[in-house]
Amino acid sequence: MRRAPLLQLLRAYSPFDDTDAACRNRFAAFVSAHPDCFERSLAVGHVTGSAWIVDATGTRVLLTHHRKLGIWVQPGGHADGENDLVSVALREAVEETGLADLVPAFDGIFDLDIHGIPARGDTPAHEHFDVRFAFRCTGAEDYVVSAESHDLAWVALDELEGRTREPSMLRMREKWLGLATAAG
Repeated sequence: MRRAPLLQLLRAYSPFDDTDAACRNRFAAFVSAHPDCFERSLAVGHVTGSAWIVDATGTRVLLTHHRKLGIWVQPGGHADGENDLVSVALREAVEETGLADLVPAFDGIFDLDIHGIPARGDTPAHEHFDVRFAFRCTGAEDYVVSAESHDLAWVALDELEGRTREPSMLRMREKWLGLATAAG
């Protein structure tokens, strides 16, 4: 079963709180119920992969000002049939930022999010079941703005609210800071 690796990652994921646990359970139910969950042709929603990218010091995160959504978020995108979500997240991160030296910050899922995407053209409103992985930039931090973004910016974690108030972005910051404190 192509979904088995993702379901295994979901079982291994340690939720941040009760809301995160409920998200994980809903996510697992969605993946279990939809053999085509990795295809954007699944009209009700589909699995996506994204990257929380921090600098070498772990004190700044790279955000993209998403062209279609008009908000600051982490890089990411559609799985388009790929069931290796780490590869999806890394592919999207490289495509959207031009950064070459990204390494996983740790094994496993960093965060999960289910969010609505508004209707656009012939595409109806649907949900993205987003699997997020943390990466550290170990080389040059010079990024390249892709056609999918208005802009990119390295943002100090303590200044994140200056760019976004998206709850999932603030949650990822708290998770990152908690992991950094635990590892430190």
